[in-house]
Amino acid sequence: MRTFLTALFLMALSISGVRAAEPPAMPLHDTPRPVAEVAFTDDGGEPLTLDAWRGKVVLLNIWATWCGPCREEMPTLDRLQARLGGDRFEAVALSIDRAGVGVVAEFFEEIGIEHLRTFIDDSGKAARDLKVFGLPATLLIGRDGRELGRLVGPAEWDTPEMIAFLKTVIANQQERN
Repeated sequence: MRTFLTALFLMALSISGVRAAEPPAMPLHDTPRPVAEVAFTDDGGEPLTLDAWRGKVVLLNIWATWCGPCREEMPTLDRLQARLGGDRFEAVALSIDRAGVGVVAEFFEEIGIEHLRTFIDDSGKAARDLKVFGLPATLLIGRDGRELGRLVGPAEWDTPEMIAFLKTVIANQQERN
């Protein structure tokens, strides 16, 4: 009976033209949260931390080549970086592959990744420190280095809805700072 009433209510809303509020493209926290200091390297072995992107909105995607959903979403993340990447935003794909940078470079070449840089933490320590317990996991980090939101699981990063959502976040971050 409850299912029938819910369906009837939703049908009435759609007939009346009233739409139920859609969830945001990525869940946001009520208040920004601190982000653990993590270290990783680029494809040349140069050490990095998230401080390298201070002043930009960062979409930090923790992934691995052995993760099926990660592999599927990577082209959409590449297209997102091509579309929004610049002085105000960057998609940072951080691989936790223990086999090292070579498997990531090979995978990127295989699927035609052109806009994402290669970053790796073959120790997995960054994922542990960020309290990432499933892959893929993506953190949205504000210009001040605090976590604005988090999504565990795959996403289509280049949909019109996601692009609009991220443009709004970027604009709001510019206004606040």
